[in-house]
Amino acid sequence: MPRRTTQPASPAPEDIKILAPEDPDAWPLLVAFDLDYTLWDLWIDTHVTPPLKRTGDDINLLHDRRGQDFSFYRDVPSILAELKRRSIHVAACSRTSAVELAREALGMLLVPGHEGGGKPVKAVTYFNTMEIYPGSKLRHFREVHRKTGIPYDQMLFFDDEHRNFEVESLGVTMQLVPSSGTDRKLFEAGLALWRKRRGIRIKTSDEV
Repeated sequence: MPRRTTQPASPAPEDIKILAPEDPDAWPLLVAFDLDYTLWDLWIDTHVTPPLKRTGDDINLLHDRRGQDFSFYRDVPSILAELKRRSIHVAACSRTSAVELAREALGMLLVPGHEGGGKPVKAVTYFNTMEIYPGSKLRHFREVHRKTGIPYDQMLFFDDEHRNFEVESLGVTMQLVPSSGTDRKLFEAGLALWRKRRGIRIKTSDEV
């Protein structure tokens, strides 16, 4: 399978939109994440031995039956919280075979509330749509599109596998996640890539 489809043509200069960073149009309507080695640093179907346990109200920390720690990468909770504050649709698109265990993990992991200073919330509450099952990511995104009606070109996807660039044939923008996982710098890079393809330039501080 080819790594990716032909890249969209760059917008002509006259089509560039200059927007403030807080302008809703400067953000995609939907941001999707793979799970394994994208939001957490393991394959849940091979590295985790159920049952999962949480100690009290520990934030972003679970343990499996062998005592192995299980958590999101450090910056993931704040990224999810920001997307929630901006009312951006968040989707989980994972091809794992451990479907119920992945859903359980999202339901057990506690992360800070998006309003700040509030009670911690279950990570699953940050996800509007969850497509978690084996198979091509094309199926996952077609289902997301069918359920939400959101155009593919309004979707930004983070995933660690080259083969999943196939979703770009639908019009989705994919940001490849390195072995270090998703962090704030990578999130900003993905957002910049989506903006570039949409012909969006962020207004600098010295522009009126």
